[in-house]
Amino acid sequence: MTHLTSTVVRLKLSLLRGGLRQSGGRRAAFVFSAVIAVLFALLQLLGLLALHGHAHAEAVAVPGTAVLALGWAVLPLFFPTGDETLDPTRLVMLPLRPRPLVRALLAASLVGIGPLFTLLVLAGCTLSLADGAAGYVVSVLAVALALLVCVALARAVATANVRLLTSRKGRDLAVLSGLVIAIGAQLVNFGARQLGSAGLGQLQPVADVLSWVPPASAVAAVHAASQGSYGVAAAQLAVTAVGLAALIAVWARTLTRLMTAPDASTLQPVDAGSRGRSAAGLGRLLPRGRTGTVMERSLRYIWRDPKTKAAWVTSLAIGLIVPVLNAVQGTGSIYFACFAAGMLGIQMYNQFGQDTSAFWMVAMTVSSPRDAYEELRGRALALLLITLPYAALVTVVTTALLGAWPRLPEVLGLSFALLGAMLATGAWTSARFPYSIPQEGHKNVVPGQAGLAWISIFGGMVSAALLCSPVLALTIWLHVSAGGEDWQWVLLPAGAAYGAGLTLGGLRLAAPRTAARLPEILAAVSKG
Repeated sequence: MTHLTSTVVRLKLSLLRGGLRQSGGRRAAFVFSAVIAVLFALLQLLGLLALHGHAHAEAVAVPGTAVLALGWAVLPLFFPTGDETLDPTRLVMLPLRPRPLVRALLAASLVGIGPLFTLLVLAGCTLSLADGAAGYVVSVLAVALALLVCVALARAVATANVRLLTSRKGRDLAVLSGLVIAIGAQLVNFGARQLGSAGLGQLQPVADVLSWVPPASAVAAVHAASQGSYGVAAAQLAVTAVGLAALIAVWARTLTRLMTAPDASTLQPVDAGSRGRSAAGLGRLLPRGRTGTVMERSLRYIWRDPKTKAAWVTSLAIGLIVPVLNAVQGTGSIYFACFAAGMLGIQMYNQFGQDTSAFWMVAMTVSSPRDAYEELRGRALALLLITLPYAALVTVVTTALLGAWPRLPEVLGLSFALLGAMLATGAWTSARFPYSIPQEGHKNVVPGQAGLAWISIFGGMVSAALLCSPVLALTIWLHVSAGGEDWQWVLLPAGAAYGAGLTLGGLRLAAPRTAARLPEILAAVSKG
């Protein structure tokens, strides 16, 4: 077992050296990232040490450890290619038993920048709570246990999802990391504001709960030992040890199944006909003819294409988070609800670029402005199928949080007008300024077409805002005129009718240009 462990550790070091020998740029990137990570960890260490003796040091150290463990759990899902040893299927042909292999891989996982960063932060968390000989002795055990739990958690998650992570579709799902970052930034901003106004004491109830959840329980044991509660400290260390043993057991079981069972992706489905029948259910609910076909294709792209799905999920999440969080904080406005319609309306821009090189199959079916109009209409209706109820839902939720029910009709009318304006300008810019979206990686524009993307999106948004000016003017006039409040309900039907008219007009104007520029559109969107 010792021989296997040392061999796997040397293999990890060899992989690191081999990767650095590939190019000077890769070596420079590794050194730069290592220096930044260590400096950031040292700053965290110093900041945590400054909390030593503070009344709410536990409220920072214990949740901080839990957040660190959460990062270890989710990062392998978003960056599966960051460590070649995360894929144990490369060792499947070797005569290795699962449990010795688990111990060897666990030891190899302690080599790298991530474990060093975690070690420094965990040291800061424990030292900020340690007091007396017992506290410092327990802190050594706590750091070791917490680090092993973090590494084992990452390995268990990666092993359970390795079939997905090493596939092309799984790698494309890493694009969803942008969603996590966007949502996380909003939640961190909200949390920072709450802590800034109420103090660190707000985290104490969370710390009390997490003090019995591994690996945060190991850090909480340091505080208990420093306070003389040796029984509580022993129990919390035991909870962490049991959690580590459970993770290793799950990891070993998953590893055994992974290395002995066939890959399901290489097997034929048992009943391919049933899948086809279930897929036809969506088509039965949509209009007949080309419009329904285009709607079904667009909805399938949203559900199946990783980049399209990531864009939609991000827009849906941010469109809800921005107005709701501002309303909860008491700093929001009812008009922030229009943010949902704006975020979803952006999905109408660059419609043909979302098809990438597959657009040539669509182009073959467009031979007249009528065909182009039906194509654009189907795409717009598919978008409206999601955006209309969602924009209405966000508006109702924001109105309820702010208690501004009398303004619900006017905000709904403004949202519908904005959505119609963005559908109109999106259809026109899709034909006038198409650009290609790379199928691989995190970029949304191929090199050389960034200018087209800026003109298409931001130019279209400015145009949409100008198109909404009549509804905005009517809203302002009703607010300032005498007795205008009694007629604000008119803004709902007026905004909806105006938005529908803008959508139809935009589609009519964009259809002839789309039919005339099909070769140029095809060339532009196929560059990726």
